[in-house]
Amino acid sequence: MPAMPAPTGKVSDVWVADLGNGTYKNPVLYSDYSDPDVCRVGDDYYMTSSSFNVIPGLQILHSKDLVNWKIIGYALDRLPPYEHFARPQHGNGVWAPSIRYHKGEFYIYWGDPDFGIYMVKTKNPAGPWEKPVLVMEGKGLIDSCPLWDEDGKAYLVHGWAGSRAGIKSVLTVNKMNPEGTKVIDEGVIVFDGHENHPTVEGPKFYKRNGYYYIFAPAGGVSTGWQLVLRSKSVYGPYEEKIVMDQGKTPVNGPHQGAWVDTKTGQDWFIHFQDLEAYGRVVHLQPMKWVNDWPVIGEDQDGDGKGQPVLAHKKPDVGKTYPVVTPQESDEFEGHSLGLQWQWHANPKATWAFMNPTNGKLRLYTDQLPENYKNFWDVPNLLLQKFPAEQFTVTTKMQFTPNEKLQNERAGLIVMSDSYAHISLVSKKDGLYLAYTQGEKAEKGTPDKEQLLGKVKSNEIYFRVNVDKGAVCQFSYSEDGNQFKPVGTPLIAKPGKWIGAKVGVFAVRQDKINDSGFADFDWFRITTLQQNNLSN
Repeated sequence: MPAMPAPTGKVSDVWVADLGNGTYKNPVLYSDYSDPDVCRVGDDYYMTSSSFNVIPGLQILHSKDLVNWKIIGYALDRLPPYEHFARPQHGNGVWAPSIRYHKGEFYIYWGDPDFGIYMVKTKNPAGPWEKPVLVMEGKGLIDSCPLWDEDGKAYLVHGWAGSRAGIKSVLTVNKMNPEGTKVIDEGVIVFDGHENHPTVEGPKFYKRNGYYYIFAPAGGVSTGWQLVLRSKSVYGPYEEKIVMDQGKTPVNGPHQGAWVDTKTGQDWFIHFQDLEAYGRVVHLQPMKWVNDWPVIGEDQDGDGKGQPVLAHKKPDVGKTYPVVTPQESDEFEGHSLGLQWQWHANPKATWAFMNPTNGKLRLYTDQLPENYKNFWDVPNLLLQKFPAEQFTVTTKMQFTPNEKLQNERAGLIVMSDSYAHISLVSKKDGLYLAYTQGEKAEKGTPDKEQLLGKVKSNEIYFRVNVDKGAVCQFSYSEDGNQFKPVGTPLIAKPGKWIGAKVGVFAVRQDKINDSGFADFDWFRITTLQQNNLSN
């Protein structure tokens, strides 16, 4: 695999982990890259993470130093089965993927709790990736990771979702064909965590110094620890050791991730921390081997169990690379959406049009789903992850509804189990400004809408300030300078296994042969605007 150029691009205004003095701070990504996994190929590191029901799925991030990351592509442009994922399937889809490089190709395996374990591969991590292959069909199969042994034999370790399989807290190893496209046996349970390591899941498979290692989180997402198992046999028996927990730090539930090394001989561990509405943010920990056991983070008392570091010297990768961060703002000037954007379900071609001539994104209003209850049901939400604890989003929109319709709507949304959006909505006598809030969306609770009055123009600026505690204050401006706050602030909540997201939408109630549309000129993420009455 030829080396890739170092990632470059606009640096975030709201979160930069590289401190510019040879050190970094955690989290390295203050965004919801849940269940991250990383592999190294030469000087390059590639990361993917759980994407659940959103599309494009399995975003691929690239780094040269494990601190500075940029999105370079994605492995899924549709989720199979395609009709099933044409509507939002919150919390379903891609669970805890693993990414590996084997014989010149990149492989990603993931478990879909309802359908089985899938694999997708490519020679170029930026894409395109081949169509997914169902490696193992079944209910409750999750969190899968392959291992190709020195003798050419291939194995797959995975966990179980109790909600579908009726059992959890156990890990199973299966044989695969050498190509890694099919499981060829019933599998063997190699570890039972019921007594000491409840909810053991998310296994990652490695081999080092003659030992097989399974790195697996246990104890639950927000309160657990990092467990490592080792054995001289692929099927065990496995010894067990807790190698990292929260210790005396504020980093709760530190686990589930990837062991990677550098060409200079260092070892590192990437994992997540659950921050509720902000999602599962990504941390980088130093790691070392002691008596063929990994020690992750900072081991203050020498007992072989570390705790997370909040800041540390950057990995020694042989040179220094530019500071870069994942994409956030979008001026909508190209032929395709920025790689940070994801739909709530498998998209239709008629949802969006990139208009590079005008430098705008056009969203056509799509009819609300049958049996619509609230925005939890809407598939055509174009969203991206929260990028930091505090930030401001501002977008400029021009709305052109179909004159034959009423109640077409377009605007800016913060989406979670509790959500809010500010929008323009069409009525018989013109366009009105509306602020809408939804609580306990998953339970089908109806929206609460406030009509705030008629607007003079179809061009408007929308803004949301996100402050500590995921407090979201919406505002609007008719001139781009004076912003007026609306409604009571939203306290964003997590979605289904994910953090809150922010983005844009265009919907309608009725069926018609031609929709209205909203043109978004730009979408900008900046430092928190302390005063909503200024630009």
